[in-house]
Amino acid sequence: MVKRKATALDVARRAGVSRSAVSLVLNGRATGNVTAERQERVLRAAAELDYTPNSVALSLRNQQTSTIGIITDDIVTSPFAGRLISGASRMALARGYMVLVVDTEHDRARESAAAQQLVHRQVDGIMYATGSLREITAPPAMLTLPAILANCTDDASQLQSVIPAEVEGGRAAAQLLLDLGHRRITLLTGTLSSPAAPQREQGYREAMEEAGMGREQQHVHATGWDIDEGYRAASSVLGGRDRPTAIICSNDRVATGVLLYAAAAGLRVPQDLSVVGYDDQQNLAANLVPALTTVALPHAEIGALAMSTLLDAVEGKTTAREDSEEGTVHVPCRIIPRASTAAVPAG
Repeated sequence: MVKRKATALDVARRAGVSRSAVSLVLNGRATGNVTAERQERVLRAAAELDYTPNSVALSLRNQQTSTIGIITDDIVTSPFAGRLISGASRMALARGYMVLVVDTEHDRARESAAAQQLVHRQVDGIMYATGSLREITAPPAMLTLPAILANCTDDASQLQSVIPAEVEGGRAAAQLLLDLGHRRITLLTGTLSSPAAPQREQGYREAMEEAGMGREQQHVHATGWDIDEGYRAASSVLGGRDRPTAIICSNDRVATGVLLYAAAAGLRVPQDLSVVGYDDQQNLAANLVPALTTVALPHAEIGALAMSTLLDAVEGKTTAREDSEEGTVHVPCRIIPRASTAAVPAG
């Protein structure tokens, strides 16, 4: 025999409160209306009865679908930055929402159509998420609903953004090596088409200057983002007599190229050369030989925080954040120490 599903009335009877009190507590409107002691009784009774509200009925009453749309450029179709969507999805599910994800593969026409279709399907809000930090033009349909940007910014500054603290990430990478005694530290930057590259360079230069290393002692080499570019850059900067004792790379793929060149040139990592990557790319950084010290892009944290902020807007809540500046929240980038860095070589 199928067990009857508990109702809100069952919860009210077990908790010894009214049916309306149960509704207020479970819909997040209890503050000022239901005492803390009664709220606790309702929550305990709901847990004991394994009661969950009818999502369809709630949607009809609240004129909401408990669904969030996510538009991405290439996260779903590539292995990179998938943790961003994972973090956002986990947060949504924890708060009782489902997500619809559309990957546009950088097609602007598909992007605009996706936003329109999500609005048509009556999602409660929209997140736009990118695999790499960049500036975007938000599809007009996004502006008709609560919306937020994850790992990107809006060129018209109309939407709040949650992005990595890239300046601090560059600073942390340089500071790690300075603390290990390195002074000949080269930075291999990515291309200027990404706003992340100049921000990381800024952090590197700030750390070097604070350590008493002037511009003439700061070595920045324009590189790129791929393994072959890292290999070529390493052959250039490591080929001279006054070679660096440490290299900070634009990402983990470039760091892979540096490690390959070092092995071919007979340089031991980290005994002769310390190497720091950036991203903590899944299935790459931790599996290199030696395992790569890197700056972790906080993709999961960005996704979760962006989704939480969006859901607060959907539910009519307001939050003031100290780390928000002009509509942008910066999420810290952590150093992940591994085997590719060590104290500066003697001599």
